[in-house]
Amino acid sequence: MKRILVIAVPSMLFVALLFSFVSTEQPELSQESQAIQISQPAEIYFPNSDKERLADAIKAYFNKAIDQHQIVGAAVAIVKCDSIIYADGYGKRNITLKDKINKETVFRIGSVSKGFAGILTGIHVEEGLINWEDKIVDYVPEFQMTSKEQTKKVTLSHVLSHTTGLPYHSFTNLVEDGLPITTIAGYFKKVLPIEQPGNIYSYQNAVFALSGKVIEQVTGKSLREVIQNKIFEPLQMTSASASYEALKASDNVALPHQRIRHGWRPTRINKKYYNNAIAAGGINASITDMGKWMKFLLGNNPEVMMPNTMHTVFSPKIEVGGRRQYYQKWPGYSKSSYGLGWRVHSFVDADTKEPSTIVHHGGSVNNYRSEIAIYPNEDLGICVLFNSQNKMAKDCIPTIYKMIQEIMTTQKDQLLKESLVLL
Repeated sequence: MKRILVIAVPSMLFVALLFSFVSTEQPELSQESQAIQISQPAEIYFPNSDKERLADAIKAYFNKAIDQHQIVGAAVAIVKCDSIIYADGYGKRNITLKDKINKETVFRIGSVSKGFAGILTGIHVEEGLINWEDKIVDYVPEFQMTSKEQTKKVTLSHVLSHTTGLPYHSFTNLVEDGLPITTIAGYFKKVLPIEQPGNIYSYQNAVFALSGKVIEQVTGKSLREVIQNKIFEPLQMTSASASYEALKASDNVALPHQRIRHGWRPTRINKKYYNNAIAAGGINASITDMGKWMKFLLGNNPEVMMPNTMHTVFSPKIEVGGRRQYYQKWPGYSKSSYGLGWRVHSFVDADTKEPSTIVHHGGSVNNYRSEIAIYPNEDLGICVLFNSQNKMAKDCIPTIYKMIQEIMTTQKDQLLKESLVLL
């Protein structure tokens, strides 16, 4: 079925496109085909005028937050289809200096790193080196739970979906203290499981980090080297890294900040997660890098990983209960699940009652905050990086999404008016 690709064009060219579409050379459609044709809207692209409107709205949003001392700085990227339609930074890298954040400034992304771990595992599943249902103990013999039977049940899929059956955040404190992950793996025998593997969601960092150890075992390389070779280099994420040393060596880094009585003060970058839990929270990236990452997540680099494998990574594995999480307060929220390194949220539009899905994750480490959201049905991605802990992070995704939708709605209405006039 032929679809119209509508771009903001002069009226005469629009007429030509319109008449080309309704040309008598086109075969006559059945009523059913016509209904399908009408129900599938033309792709909407962002002309420069709309990009400028979006940039102005985002600039006002973040500058207001900076002026009111809600944040120190932030960087934002928006991807539509196969293009980064917006990427920029606001505020300061260091509140005490004049250095400003730009689109190449590097941040720590915290638990947004878990999405990289899920994808990296998928790449190695495609290569036939591992399987989702492989037993963790087969690769990490130090891993022990309260019984041999329980230990043998825990798979790579369980680890990546937080469904090992262990209590919430077991031994995250030891991860942050820098103990080797293989040492921590032996401590789980001291913890009474709350359920059988696969039956309950319970968020982890220490257990999740074992996914990285599995990758190291099957490749014979360090996890940071594998991420560099399999993701950063193919996607040309030139400033992304997975080490403390790389971040310290960069000359364009946003320092983390801590709130004080009358504002903010910069703090030191620490080594937490770099030496033992990169998979759970050890990646650094600029917002430009994250834009390239989102382009890939929207299916634009099948040479890196095939869409069907990505679909597996994004598929819900376990439902996440409760109503206390910040994303559960987003407009239209229905329910949440967890996939393989990703949260998967279901929404229902208040007006149209149409269901939709958002693939999402947030991150928090060393006084950095990050948010990423992929809208698969709309070929849209939004990422925001902050160099401070702040309340704004909780609703920046739906706020920016609303800005985009308002601009796209205006564009659709204008195109519809033009087509009606021309007809």
